[in-house]
Amino acid sequence: MGPMGKVKLYKSDGTEGGEVEFPSCLLEEEVDPDLLHRAVQYILVNRRRGTASTKTRGEVRGGGRKPWRQKHTGRARHGSRRSPIWRGGGVVFGPKPREYHYDLPKKMRRKSLRMALTAKVKEERLALIEGLPFTLPKTKEALRLLESLGYDHGEEKEKVLVLVSKEEDTLPVRKSFSNIPWAKCLTAAGANVYELLKYDDLLLTQGALEELKERLC
Repeated sequence: MGPMGKVKLYKSDGTEGGEVEFPSCLLEEEVDPDLLHRAVQYILVNRRRGTASTKTRGEVRGGGRKPWRQKHTGRARHGSRRSPIWRGGGVVFGPKPREYHYDLPKKMRRKSLRMALTAKVKEERLALIEGLPFTLPKTKEALRLLESLGYDHGEEKEKVLVLVSKEEDTLPVRKSFSNIPWAKCLTAAGANVYELLKYDDLLLTQGALEELKERLC
């Protein structure tokens, strides 16, 4: 594939509408696996809250006196019940609250997102749809639409990511896809490399495509 690529276009009712040229400004000449890995790492690491905490032997309760005398008991010597080898004692080298942060320049984040889109276009896993005609939250209608587009979710266990525009991000649209375990609906503004690589297929509305162009071009 050169700087341009063709993708399928579907109408709102799920019927085919031919093929259209995918915007060249959203595509990269080459896909760099290392940059994609760093972009995924940036997303996952920065999602960590870093609130895990354990108590050391100096923080647990009890252990003020020696459990038993040092000698002539036939048992091993112990100085405190707060020792890590005791039940309820402190934890050795346990986690403490810390900040997880991984930085990636904005230009590299945008480029990695374009690479993820390029990979979908090359693999013919990206399609466009004119819009999502959901006025009420109905899972059956969403399933019927995805099946008409070829995402029947047979034995292959493939997952579909649906990107919509800000105006299309309504409660009926969200709830129509929320009960489908193999599909997920996100806004174009919330699209990231991790989600694009996690799902096998990508379905874009034309409104979402315009927002991606404003964001990445």
